[in-house]
Formats: sequence, C-alpha cells, structure tokens
Amino acid sequence: MAELTSVALPPAVDADHLRGPAGGPVVVFYGDFTCVRCAVEAQRLAGAPVRVAYRHLVLSARGPRGAALARAAEAAALQGAFWAFHDRLFTDQGHQDDPHLWALCEELGLDLERFDRDRRSAQVTDLVAAQTREALRGGAAGTPTVVLADGSVHADAALAAAGGGLV
Repeated sequence: MAELTSVALPPAVDADHLRGPAGGPVVVFYGDFTCVRCAVEAQRLAGAPVRVAYRHLVLSARGPRGAALARAAEAAALQGAFWAFHDRLFTDQGHQDDPHLWALCEELGLDLERFDRDRRSAQVTDLVAAQTREALRGGAAGTPTVVLADGSVHADAALAAAGGGLV
C-alpha cells in the first residue's frame, strides 16, 4: 500500500506544549481528549524519561466533543494551565462536559470569563484546526499517533508493537 503522506510530521518546536526532562529525547504526541487509547498513551508518556510535545488531532468522525475539549485545553493554556487541564481530561474522561470543565477551571484558579472567551476565539480554533491538518497531511490517520525521537511514526496499535521504545 502506498504511503498517503504529503509532508513529514514536523519535529517539536518551542511553541508546542512541552514537558519532561529538558535533555530527554523529544516525543511528539498527537491526541484527542475523547480517545481512551490516548489517555493510556498519555499516562505511559508521563512516566517515561522523554520530553513530550502535545498536539491536537481532532477527528470529526468521533463527534464534536473532541474539538470542544481541544479548544478548552488551549484556552487553559493561555492562562498557564495546559498540562493540568490535559492531565485531568485524560484521567477523568467520564467528566468532560461543560459543567465539569467549569468546575475544573475554578479548581485551577482560571478566569472563567477569559476561559470562555478564549475557547471560542479564532486564535484557539485556528490552532486546533492547523494541528489537525498538519497531522493528517503527515499521515496520522488516527489517535494516538506518536512521533519518536528517531522520527519514526507510530499510530494506534503500532504503539504497542513498538514495544514501548520511546527513544
């Protein structure tokens, strides 16, 4: 089968959401907050000695909630709370509707009016859409998709087949 990519998935950049040891190998994680496999992968990466760059891959076939959650996470990021928001969305996937998001914002001390305005902004909407387009153009057709430090791309079940080798 021919490869369907039109461009390579780009390496991590300073504008990405990054965490992990500064000198560790960088792994780019394309995910969707509604994806159960992404939650498992996020937990695995959090415990690995790597620097993780998170990007959104929101597939409309999953429904509208993925895009709404990605925009909410980006709105939280504008207030310095991306990773706390990310972690909660993945560890408590049963509570991702708006009342729970508001409670999470309050718990994290976010400005609720700003959060609501930011999650609906063109800046945030465009960022989520651009990351999704970039992932699809690079051949990521599902979530999770992980680009390892050596540039190899692993999607869905291929992550397990890779034996968890992150470097």
